[in-house]
Amino acid sequence: MTTASGPTPPATRTAAPYDVQRIREDFPILAREINGEPLVYLDNAATAQKPDAVIDAICGYYRTANANIHRGVHRLSVEATKAYEGARCTVQRFLGARRPEEIVFVRSATEAINLVAQAYARPRLAAGDEILITTMEHHSNIVPWQIVCEQTGAVLRVAPITDAGELEIDEFEKLLGPRTRLVAVTHISNALGTVNPVAKLVELAHRHGAVVLIDGAQAAPHLPIDVTALGCDFYAITGHKMFGPTGVGALYGRYELLDAMEPYQGGGEMILSVSFEKTTYNHVPHKFEAGTPNIAGVIGMGAAVDYLNDIGLNRIGTYEQGLLAYATEAISRIPGVRLFGTAAHKAAVLSFNIGDVHPHDAGTILDQQGIAVRTGHHCAQPVMERFGITATVRASIALYNTHAEIDRLAAAVATVREVFA
Repeated sequence: MTTASGPTPPATRTAAPYDVQRIREDFPILAREINGEPLVYLDNAATAQKPDAVIDAICGYYRTANANIHRGVHRLSVEATKAYEGARCTVQRFLGARRPEEIVFVRSATEAINLVAQAYARPRLAAGDEILITTMEHHSNIVPWQIVCEQTGAVLRVAPITDAGELEIDEFEKLLGPRTRLVAVTHISNALGTVNPVAKLVELAHRHGAVVLIDGAQAAPHLPIDVTALGCDFYAITGHKMFGPTGVGALYGRYELLDAMEPYQGGGEMILSVSFEKTTYNHVPHKFEAGTPNIAGVIGMGAAVDYLNDIGLNRIGTYEQGLLAYATEAISRIPGVRLFGTAAHKAAVLSFNIGDVHPHDAGTILDQQGIAVRTGHHCAQPVMERFGITATVRASIALYNTHAEIDRLAAAVATVREVFA
């Protein structure tokens, strides 16, 4: 894991069978009971639970190396800086970036997208230029572009999705044109689970000279990512969905783009020199990391990446796909259940409604049985509008969920239907 003394090479369990019970032992919260029932945590798309390795890394920093980074010559500052920059290298390798300078630490994927919107798009867009997104985007990949359009006079274009929740590629391609300056798409839909063919979308966008940002918040916990192979220009992730702490994320950006961008926040660390006449900005990535960062959070995020690498994302994805198929079949058998998001290629997200039962009522009954799911519009109101609904129940699966937990979910959903019959 990444400790106060820096990153250590991750061990590997790739040769061993996938032992979900052993993995569950790494997550202390899974031992909780809710309303007298063992916790079944199926709200992983909102935030994932944290393993001991992450908790220990955060506590270890505060216990042994708590100091500010980059600015001190004393031992604690040196150790904290080494751990912080070690985590940057860990994230670089995790995303397949060419160099650590292409990784900017931020508060979340949301802040990463806003950084690109304000530091890249706003200074470069003019009236009539176009930004292309899709109907399945999270609000965090809609609102920042709306703001930029208001600021610059650019136009927001939206590619439609099918009844199965898949992007209509032909329509996406038709919306690309000579005025398309930026394309921003999600890798995996948080509301539907759809996995987009992002490499193809990047290729199509680049044919028209557009820069591409991928919202990878939902992808990072479920599948291997290689930004160099994808060819994208920016890629945003967030720590808390990948078993790391809240309040920390990372933006990958091609070095030449980041180097040409001006910072959109000012303060300490992002400068080389300051006078009342002129300020000279620091080099990439530090010019985008103004002020004291979430040092413990970055170290915890590095530990989370090490944890995922230790298990192996391919193994995680294979296990989750089997569990998703099992859950889809189990929930589909219940009369009155309607599934949303039935793409051929999707991640471990199951969104559904139970007859005319309001999702919040369903979620309350599930909670009474110790089952945590998300209910609402999932910060994806245009998706809800596309399907003519206001909300869904969403069960999102992670590496520690089990077939027995899916059985409990299915039984509880059947109970909801009986209660409201």
